[in-house]
Amino acid sequence: MMETLWYTALTFVLTMYVILDGYDLGVAILFPFVATDEAERGMVRATIGPVWTGNEVWLIAASALLFLSFPKAYAAGFSGFYLGLILLLWLLMGRGLAFELRAHIDHPLWRRFWDTVFFVTGLSLAFLLGLFVGNVIRGVPLAADGYFFLPLWTDFRPGLSPGILDWFTLLIGLTMVVLLALHGASYLAMKTLGALQERSRVLAKWAMLPAVLLLSAFAVALPFVQTTFSVNFEEHPAGYVWVAIGLMALAFLFVCQRCHRHVAAFVSSSMLITSCLAVMSWGTYPNLFVATTDPAHSVTIHNASAGADGLHAALWWLPLGLLVVVSYQVLIHRMFAGPVTPD
Repeated sequence: MMETLWYTALTFVLTMYVILDGYDLGVAILFPFVATDEAERGMVRATIGPVWTGNEVWLIAASALLFLSFPKAYAAGFSGFYLGLILLLWLLMGRGLAFELRAHIDHPLWRRFWDTVFFVTGLSLAFLLGLFVGNVIRGVPLAADGYFFLPLWTDFRPGLSPGILDWFTLLIGLTMVVLLALHGASYLAMKTLGALQERSRVLAKWAMLPAVLLLSAFAVALPFVQTTFSVNFEEHPAGYVWVAIGLMALAFLFVCQRCHRHVAAFVSSSMLITSCLAVMSWGTYPNLFVATTDPAHSVTIHNASAGADGLHAALWWLPLGLLVVVSYQVLIHRMFAGPVTPD
């Protein structure tokens, strides 16, 4: 019971990160296509400028929560995904530099360089997040001691000894890019006015069909890659509620786009992301890392958890920590609510 509670808390924190920093990444992906001049580029940056650093706090919180509650999974994941995590850190630093250094020199070439860095790091981070999700769903080659190491690629096929990259993880990476681009376009449509808002709406509409096709491809491919994913849904059909929520969110998003209900469209895209991650969490439970070698080697919430006394003691601090982070997020988003203007 205690392990399940911490697993739920970890899923919640990761979901908050993908929703909040996800629209930052979506804005970066759309940046070269949505803004046509320097004034519009300034407005696009202004939509996320006050909040993007705070949104990244959820990623730090997720790492801390994983270390606190499931230290064995923390050790296995950070060693096994070493290549990917180093790349993640460099991309996060690059995005921060792109934001902070762009205005230091007033020269078109300098600004264009950092705009390109902003776009490339946002696109790469979204794709990398998808790769991580794909690897968690597909499974990793865990040894008997619960550790693994993944090369960047092997033969591009899921199997006993996969790499970070194969056709399935590439599919999830591309799906994440499209979903976050859709999410970012919905956010920009809510936070801008005039021609910039109209272009954001058009981009959101264009992203809908690829999102539906990629999610459908994922649903078709999943049983061939991870045969145990459906077991929890068969034993606990309540998980299908998240599938229904995802389908309804997709339908509401389509309707809200056509009716110019920008806030409702952004809420719908947030619910779509939430349902996708909830389905992943439901299907992989109680596994944190599924072993492609021997199911007995899988890292689960039971064999990877901290001691019961530590989990009970930390439970007193969990609500306080979440209260602080959530309160800050609510405050900062309320302070900068409403569309941005040129002045």
